[in-house]
Amino acid sequence: MNTKHQKISVAVDVLLFTISDDKLQIVLTKRSSEPFKDMYCLPGVSLQENETPEEAAERSLRERTGLTDIFLEQLYTFGDTERDPRSRTISIAYYALTDPDKLLSSNLNEAAVLMPADRILSGRIKLAFDHKKIIEYGRMRLKGKVSYSDIAFEFVPEDFTLPQLQKVYEILLGEELYKANFRKMISPKVEATGEMLTGLAHRPSRLYRRKKARP
Repeated sequence: MNTKHQKISVAVDVLLFTISDDKLQIVLTKRSSEPFKDMYCLPGVSLQENETPEEAAERSLRERTGLTDIFLEQLYTFGDTERDPRSRTISIAYYALTDPDKLLSSNLNEAAVLMPADRILSGRIKLAFDHKKIIEYGRMRLKGKVSYSDIAFEFVPEDFTLPQLQKVYEILLGEELYKANFRKMISPKVEATGEMLTGLAHRPSRLYRRKKARP
């Protein structure tokens, strides 16, 4: 009986979504070494012996963007045998969500870029490893989850207008929503701040915030 253990590496890759310029955007980084040198990929790290996969995902975010305490959830485990030409490598993928102002004010690594999800998924951008597959899976998760959860709030500031929030829903769902229907649906989840958003080209808009759950 062969008792020799196969060495398997474990990577933790993070799919960081934001919405900017009315588009769903993803943070990518450019590889500086082989394999796939100079190609874009998702930010990722190797899992260390003294950390959990979630801690590794948090470390990856912190090192690449400086972001902490943002929405982070495990997405899926990708283990195709040929996904890494160097060795057998399994990727535990996470997805993270943030509003664009928080991301742009972070310490984004100089090798990192924001790329529209649609552009990536169209195949015009070639990604390293199987990261396009990870992004496809993450995009599908977002579209499904927005209909039964509150993840849309992760893409807006603490105080927001209802048109801002509606636009996030439309981008994630990939369809336009009727204003009246949207406001009826969202009304139990938001509350007015009593403040107005001013200084823009259009007339002042009422600001809202997410309604806190009662203890």
